[in-house]
Amino acid sequence: MIGPASVVTDDGGSIVSIDPTADAPSVPDVTLVPGFVDVQVNGIDDVDVATARGDDWCRLGALLLDQGVTSWCPTLVTAELDRFAAPLARIAEAREHSGPSFESASIIGAHLEGPFLGGAPGAHPRHLIVPVDLDWLGALGDIVRLVTIAAESPRAVEAARLLQSHGVVVSIGHSTPTPDEVEAVVAAGATMVTHLFNGMSGVHHREPGLASVALVDDRITVGLIADLVHVERHAIQLAFRAKPADRIALVTDSVASRAGAVGSGDSGIRIELRNGAARLADGTLAGGAATMDEMIRNVVQVCGVPLDRAVMAAAGNPARLMGCVDRGEIAVGKRADMVALDGDLRIAGVWLAGIQVR
Repeated sequence: MIGPASVVTDDGGSIVSIDPTADAPSVPDVTLVPGFVDVQVNGIDDVDVATARGDDWCRLGALLLDQGVTSWCPTLVTAELDRFAAPLARIAEAREHSGPSFESASIIGAHLEGPFLGGAPGAHPRHLIVPVDLDWLGALGDIVRLVTIAAESPRAVEAARLLQSHGVVVSIGHSTPTPDEVEAVVAAGATMVTHLFNGMSGVHHREPGLASVALVDDRITVGLIADLVHVERHAIQLAFRAKPADRIALVTDSVASRAGAVGSGDSGIRIELRNGAARLADGTLAGGAATMDEMIRNVVQVCGVPLDRAVMAAAGNPARLMGCVDRGEIAVGKRADMVALDGDLRIAGVWLAGIQVR
């Protein structure tokens, strides 16, 4: 984060100099921070990632920029294995038309949240959760950059090793493993847990669940839906106190709540927006409704976390996790993806590669 300063970029949108002592325009109560990175976006408003086509991607990219998100991972939930090819192809095409040249949030790659899940399926259709298929995983193209699996799923260790060797980030989620099972999958290459506290065994003083292990293992980055619905204030505070500053990644887990579904066809999950989040008819949480900038306000203003740590969790940490070494911080040599926050931590401006787009 920087205050009044001169940030100079080259023609390619990279930062070439930062001079905090320069005669920068005086903008009261505005703080410049890196553009946010959201690695779990199922959809927004009325556009679902699984069914998005054509101009839908422009709309998603624009809605993300509105909340300061400059890079993101379109996320697909559990479905039949043969249902993934078509949306993955559309995501790959959309990635080629995202980023600074198109004034649209950059697509990093797809996040597959399922179908290789375990004992805490949450809103995922239970009948579609299957054991790990190594041949299917091995045939995935480079559009897939993040995969959530359950540590207790058969062949989870082999899956983690395979995905890690292909440069795919492995996250443990929707899972109720033993500590030994978590250790085995982390040793094989897993570096993240998907939405800490949600969709997993929890914190118990005699029967430690996935949440307990994730909180104390500094190798693991924890995704966190800080909307005060999925995770209550004290649990957010616990996470920020337990984890090192570089091991929390805020995620919105946003869904197309106005569309009324996550996914498509027979595997689509019917949802409704109720009490601050998307839910199944029985009340089961099925996705988020808060924006990334709203979650930063929650973390700072409600939970008392310093702004610099909240910004790391929204920008630098997920960028590092995904191997996006060219973004996530305001520094010489980095891409000038930046967000201006006003005194109330609301979006006052957004830049992609040095070009102001909001």
